[in-house]
Parts: sequence; structure tokens; C-alpha cells
Amino acid sequence: MREFDVVVIGAGVAGEVAAGRLGENGISVAVVEDRLVGGECSFYACMPSKALLRPVELAREVARIPGLELGPIDVPAVLARRDEVIHNQDDSSQIPWLEEHHVTLVRGHGRLAGEKRVVVGDEELVAREAVVVATGSAALIPDIDGLREARPWTNIEATTAARVPPRLAVLGGGVVGVELSQAWSAFGSQVTLVHRGDRLIEREEPFASEQVHDALVEGGVDVRLERQVVSVTRNGAVHVGLDDGTAFEADEVLAAFGRVPRTADIGLDTIGLDGGGPLRVGDDLRVPGFDWLYSIGDVNGRVLLTHMGKYQGRLAADAIRGRSVELRSDGARSPRVIFTDPQVGAVGLTLEGAQEAGLRVRHVDVETSGNAGGSFVGRNAPGTSRIVVDEDRGVIVGATITGAEVAEALHAATIAVVAEVPLGDLWHAVPSFPTRSELWLKLLEAYGL
Repeated sequence: MREFDVVVIGAGVAGEVAAGRLGENGISVAVVEDRLVGGECSFYACMPSKALLRPVELAREVARIPGLELGPIDVPAVLARRDEVIHNQDDSSQIPWLEEHHVTLVRGHGRLAGEKRVVVGDEELVAREAVVVATGSAALIPDIDGLREARPWTNIEATTAARVPPRLAVLGGGVVGVELSQAWSAFGSQVTLVHRGDRLIEREEPFASEQVHDALVEGGVDVRLERQVVSVTRNGAVHVGLDDGTAFEADEVLAAFGRVPRTADIGLDTIGLDGGGPLRVGDDLRVPGFDWLYSIGDVNGRVLLTHMGKYQGRLAADAIRGRSVELRSDGARSPRVIFTDPQVGAVGLTLEGAQEAGLRVRHVDVETSGNAGGSFVGRNAPGTSRIVVDEDRGVIVGATITGAEVAEALHAATIAVVAEVPLGDLWHAVPSFPTRSELWLKLLEAYGL
């Protein structure tokens, strides 16, 4: 048995941040991990997927610039760079950071064993102050006839595959589905994307869905909307049956239906809670009824984004240290980026979401590249920038930017939304010339300032 002030279950990004913030402030902390330190984001999601998508994005941008030519993408070189980014799935480079922040790493599967107790194999860890659950999420595999038996790819296999499948079936048109469809299609795979909804990335603005849809089709992806997968069988090739009676074959099938929290086998029953669903928390990141138990990142089901898990990790660590915390960026206020080309960056409410919330809003749209900066980056690329304004308060409650390489432009919108900067003040934040940040000037002019 070992004692610590705090025990963190899960060394993904959220757990690492919480443990590091505690350790650097003199609190003894152990982090328990049975997989790779750094979690899915570092090895099977954010980092490898961006390593795959960046060459595709650059190739499309080069095609927009007169005087430049680019040959075919060197796929083996891209995959080798991807492997370098994820350290060949070796987490040893993560360990020095934990040591520098005075965090003790315990390898193994951690389970609660009663109040403030965590068992890891034959060892018991006792937390004097708190336990933080940061076990993340896993890919959802729905009960579709034959799907599990067909050994589908999840984000893990789809971001780390060593070869390009000649034919790839992508089931689901959310972020994972559209990003990896574009990447593998650009590498030479014949991609068929099936989505049950009437548009892709349906949580975002309709124009964002349309532009991403058009880009996928332009890149050779066979997009099939308003179709349900009813059966999947693997017998050499993968046979995918749809609800309209049609079928197609692929060499691999990617299940991109969403995520489920990892709560089924972490000992919640020992403290009277049920596993299987999210480990819900209040705004202080505590599990209601347990003043010693915190839940951060994907596992609490609030916002399944890496940067929000990091944010929650910082807040939870501060709450454990006795500081007053305020969860201000949450839900729709969370910034989000889809790294296709065109990219989609959004924060706050969509127009429809604001109207459903009962706000009196007005929106304005401008062309993302409709400024001098657009002559040099994203030339003639499709892209729309929208702000949704709360007319009663004179603040932006939502912003969406689509276009070439717009991810870095999102933070200005995030500041405006989260800090509720009055439009009259934004008018005096003068964008530099000739940059694409002048889109802010265009938006405010279109609004009538």
C-alpha cells in the first residue's frame, strides 16, 4: 500500500495536466495508466490524424498558388512522418515530463476500491485528499449485424495503419469520418462514406457541411447520405449492406459512429455508482455526492475535445488545492476545429442553436478569403465566416469560419465569445494589413458598425 495526496486514474492529456499541475505545486500525486502515457490524442487521434491531413492540406494549397507545382504525395514518407510524430507508439518520451512535475507513474489498470482507494493489480493506492478519474473514451461500435465480427477499424487503426487499403468504407459522417475519408482518399484509397443524416458534420452550420461535402466529393469520395448500415460481413473483402437494399465492398471498414466513456471497469460499483455511462460532474468537476471524487475529460461526457480535457484538468487541480474555480468555457462555448480542407473552426452557438436557446440574434456572413490576405493564402478557396450576435447584449455568441488553414484564426473568435467582448470594443481591435484577419473588419462592417 502506498499513500499520496491525490491519485489520478488515466494518464491521457487531461490526467497528465491535472497531475502535473498538482505535482508542481507540492502535492504528492500518482497517475495510473495501463496503456500509453499521453492517451489516445497523442497516439491514435489528434496527433497522427493531423500528421496525415497536413500534407493533403498543403497539396491543395500549392495547387492554388500560381508558379508552384507538386507531384504525387509520397505516401510512405507521410506514413513515416506520422510514425515519427507518435514516437512509433512508444511513450518513453512522455516520462521525463511527469518526473519534472514530481508525478509518480504507476503502470497498470486502476480501479476504485472504495472511498479514496485505487487498486492496481496487487497494489493499493490510498488518496489522502482526492481521486481524479480521467479514463477517457473509446470508439462506439453499435449493434449492427456482423459489424463487431468484421473486425472494424476504429480511430486507432485508421490513424496508425501501415498501408493504404485499396477500398475503405467509412461509417459515420462526423469529425473522424470526414477527416479520415479525405486523408485516405488523397493517399489513393477508394473511399465510400455512409452517413445516416441528411448532411455531414451536422452539429455545425449548414454551409460548413456543404463545403466539406463538396471537397470530399471533389477528392473522389463516394458520399452516401441518409443511408443506414444494416449489415457488415467480412469474408476476404468486407461486404456492407444498406437499408435501401444496395451494398458495396471494401477492404477495410472504419467505424466512426462516436465515442463512449471508459467507465465500465473502473470500480464505480464499490462506491455505489453504475459504470457504462459518463461519470457526470458539476461545474467544480466533482462527482455529486462525493467531495473527494473528480471526473475530467471525455469520461465525464461534457465536451469530448482534448483542449477541453486539459482545461478541466487545470480547474480540477486548482479545486483540489482549495482554490475557487469557475468553469466558464463549456458546452457550446468550447472551440472546435475540423482539419479537413476546407477547415472548419467554430465556437459558441450556431445560428439555429442560438434561436433554439431563445436569443434574439442576427447573423452576418462574409467570404473568408474576401480580403487582401486571401490573395496569398487560400486563394479562390471556398470559405465562409459567420458571426451570430445577441442583439440584446451586443456580443457575439457564436462564430464559424471555414476555409483554407483557418484553425489559427479561431482563437480571436473564442476570446470574443467567452469574454463577451462588446462589438463596439471589437471595432477598435484593428486587424493588420494585408492579412486574412481582416475578415473581422469585414464582419463588423457587414453588421453595420
